[in-house]
Amino acid sequence: MSKTLIIQSHRQPLPQDWLQTCMESVESWAKHSAYEYLFLDDELFGILPDWVLEKTQQKVVIATDLARLKWLQYYLASGYESVIWMDADFLIFSPDTFKIKTSTSPLERYTLGREIWIQPKDINKTQSNQYKSYKKVHNAFLHFQQGNHFLDFYTSHAERLLYKNTGNMPPQFIGPKLLTALHNIVQCPVQENAGMLSPWLIKDRLKNEGAALNLFRKTSPHPLAAANLCASLSDSDILSGSDVKNLINQLLSSGEF
Repeated sequence: MSKTLIIQSHRQPLPQDWLQTCMESVESWAKHSAYEYLFLDDELFGILPDWVLEKTQQKVVIATDLARLKWLQYYLASGYESVIWMDADFLIFSPDTFKIKTSTSPLERYTLGREIWIQPKDINKTQSNQYKSYKKVHNAFLHFQQGNHFLDFYTSHAERLLYKNTGNMPPQFIGPKLLTALHNIVQCPVQENAGMLSPWLIKDRLKNEGAALNLFRKTSPHPLAAANLCASLSDSDILSGSDVKNLINQLLSSGEF
């Protein structure tokens, strides 16, 4: 058994064919790195208690966010030294430079993805030359080593918040929103080259120019080697599926963002 396991998941069949390219980039990188690779379809949700499935019937993203944590716990308990989650729309375009950070300290034995989110100052304007940047963390990339002190804490409190909530829940309720809130307090270790690309940033990268791309390069000093491509906002009035396909071809060809 390899010491490291990579986990991905998505419902089948895939809603966008470019997702297959993203997953192949991860599986190929895992094989090259001598890591084990596991794909879960709807069995992803089999690890969740019934009350969670009932409460998240209309909030599948929230169920997914909790299920990934449960599977990470499960496989660490099964004996892997490291377990890594990557979303299905996570593309590794510079595999030679995408190295996983590890630590010998229990306080540092995990890493989260880095999110530099770029969006228009007026979100209601589809065309804009004025953008703002938000520095966050994301859960499209999660890495936990044996003996870390964070995964159990995060999972238990995510589940507790979900249990106690009686109102509306935004899709990122126990995912990036909770993670970023915790990160702002305790400054979690971050895999800086595991990024997140907003639709406006993707549009500018296709032209290799624009205000959104300039702001990203100003506020993100670490070169990306991999990134989440924001599948939830593709095929929208902001970003088309063909835009994402073109971006994937550019990134895989150049190896850099």
